[in-house]
Amino acid sequence: MEYSSAELMIVNAARLLKDGDVVFVGVGQPNLACNLAKRTHAPNLVMIYEAGVIGAEPQRLPLSIGDPTLVSGALSVVSMYDIFANYLQRGNVDVGFLGGAQIDRFGNINATLVGTDYVHPKVRLPGSGGAQEIAAWANRCYIMTPHQKRRFPEKCDFRTSAGYLDGAGGREKASLRGKGPIGVVTDIGFMEPDENGELMLTALHPGKTAEMAKENTGWPLKVAAELRSTEPVTEHELKILREELDPTGIYLKSAG
Repeated sequence: MEYSSAELMIVNAARLLKDGDVVFVGVGQPNLACNLAKRTHAPNLVMIYEAGVIGAEPQRLPLSIGDPTLVSGALSVVSMYDIFANYLQRGNVDVGFLGGAQIDRFGNINATLVGTDYVHPKVRLPGSGGAQEIAAWANRCYIMTPHQKRRFPEKCDFRTSAGYLDGAGGREKASLRGKGPIGVVTDIGFMEPDENGELMLTALHPGKTAEMAKENTGWPLKVAAELRSTEPVTEHELKILREELDPTGIYLKSAG
């Protein structure tokens, strides 16, 4: 059974979600992961979108956080202020899904620029959106990204969203209530923070090796003593992704 790296990450991200979780979700791959979880093991999952939609039940794949399909069947529609102030910052969001151009050894995320000169960067990126707030206040966060060396530098060129900042205790010193990124899903495996807040390899997908992860990480990647293996992607999961959630391949084919 063949599947893409994007499908591999989406399936494994979906499996991290629990039935009843309240998830702050954006469009793209995190959206697919949440809808896959809702159609499989987490039917009571509640999706919140930045535009102000709570309990979304989209009948088709939304193309943006303001896509009208999100409103139909939703539990509630409120202002963007209410979403951030009365749901996220008060601790009513269980999970935040994040991504970025760079993720460093302490789980900090850069989605702002590549290069050390803010005024004249090598690449100007989209920026935070609501990601810095989600990283700060969601009860737990997951990051999804391909495992490439350029995406995992030892230190981000710019800190857009906080992981564990400079290590253990960093979030507490900065008065960030959320637990931060407790897991990073890649197309090689799964990374989790150790007691110092440093990301370490804790699981591998079928056919992947620890050496592959090390070669694609910009710092000396630690490997857990008991390295787990993730469960293989199933035909049922792929069928839902390809035939129900993204039949035209908007996010699946473009991500590869």
